[in-house]
Amino acid sequence: MPLWTLHGNGRTVEPGKVVKPDERLNWPATAAIGAQHVIAMFGATFLVPVLTGFPVSTTLFFSGVGTILFLLITRNKLPSYLGSSFAFIAPVTAATASQGMGSALAGIVAVGVLLAAVGFIVQFAGIGWIDKLMPPVVAGAIVALIGFNLAPVAWTNFQKQPVTASITLVAVILFSVLFRGFLGRISIFLGVLVGYAAALLFREVDFTKVGEAAWFGWPEFHIADFASPGTWSVIAMFLPVVLVLIAENVGHVRGVATMTDASVNRHTGRALIADGAATTLAGLFGGSGTTTYGENIGVMAATRVYSTAAYWVAGAVAILLALSPKVGALFNSIPAGVLGGVTTALYGLIGIIGIKIWVDNRVDFSRPVNQYTGAVALVIAIAGFTMQWGDFQLGAIVIGAAAALLIYHLGNAIARWRRTGADDGGPIPAVGPLGGDPENPPVR
Repeated sequence: MPLWTLHGNGRTVEPGKVVKPDERLNWPATAAIGAQHVIAMFGATFLVPVLTGFPVSTTLFFSGVGTILFLLITRNKLPSYLGSSFAFIAPVTAATASQGMGSALAGIVAVGVLLAAVGFIVQFAGIGWIDKLMPPVVAGAIVALIGFNLAPVAWTNFQKQPVTASITLVAVILFSVLFRGFLGRISIFLGVLVGYAAALLFREVDFTKVGEAAWFGWPEFHIADFASPGTWSVIAMFLPVVLVLIAENVGHVRGVATMTDASVNRHTGRALIADGAATTLAGLFGGSGTTTYGENIGVMAATRVYSTAAYWVAGAVAILLALSPKVGALFNSIPAGVLGGVTTALYGLIGIIGIKIWVDNRVDFSRPVNQYTGAVALVIAIAGFTMQWGDFQLGAIVIGAAAALLIYHLGNAIARWRRTGADDGGPIPAVGPLGGDPENPPVR
């Protein structure tokens, strides 16, 4: 039995239908769509290693390998590209600065192992317990604090080359509102291209390492370091990232299920296991942690092609690109100003995604428990709170995440015991019809 059946005539998508995960178009069309997935993920995936100092080619290599591993573990039933997760930027940056790359990689491995363990539990026990542990107000706070915690990093790069940074930032915003469809979704990538062009005009780009790099060669592998004494304090700051990856994977599965077949939701546990395995493998040998990519969801929605065959192509193309050290050196030549401009938008967007979780789930911020869950977590992240006992240190992300969980669950327990009405009463009711004109417009 073939892995994929041909959809219709193999050239076009039938009106009102989609190409399902177990279907495909003809191979030339499938290859073209697979290449489009690579372009869609590329802008975000290469930025993570550039920002954290990891080798770009290595990250690209493990994103391709991770995508193929994901397809194998999910039995070729769930279309997804595994690109670099922005949730790792803050802990990796902090860990690399204090303990080195090896310890940061150990943190990535720890996240991957824990995510896979959660996946096994979900596979057998369902996902309801995650919703209880991490309700919308907590999930939104944790996602938002990871983005806002990175604000000082964006400013550090921005002020080094403010003109280039401003051009990059304006370009990102302009492209996001100027273009529709696919081009609008890759506005960050296009903004980086404009910023890079500006940096070339201002002679801010150093091509020395690009010229020295070979055209073909293996990526630069590094081994995770679990032996250094400071590694275990570093691992603690990575643990909140697990909650973000759970939310991203669950959201991805639900999105694909909505647009294809509700039975796809059965693969949620396998998706978490697969992403955990891919993240573990990447962390062991020098790559960035992975996650399912929203950019590629956008490509599938635009093309109506959900075939896993396209992702096999995308994974293979990413691996081939990673086998060119010159490609990695070219991306590492991006100057600080371009990074400062794009991360001003990017880190803020991570924070806004968390706030969007609140909005989408109509979190009631008239309730004190919800107010303090979000407020305290965000202030801890933005200010960069730390706690230290000897060589063991907790950063703002882990403190903020722990605060959000503790305030919410303990606060709810006390408020409900005392019946003060300060607890989370669930989503606020919709006011009026959702969309359209009011049913009874005021008389003027």
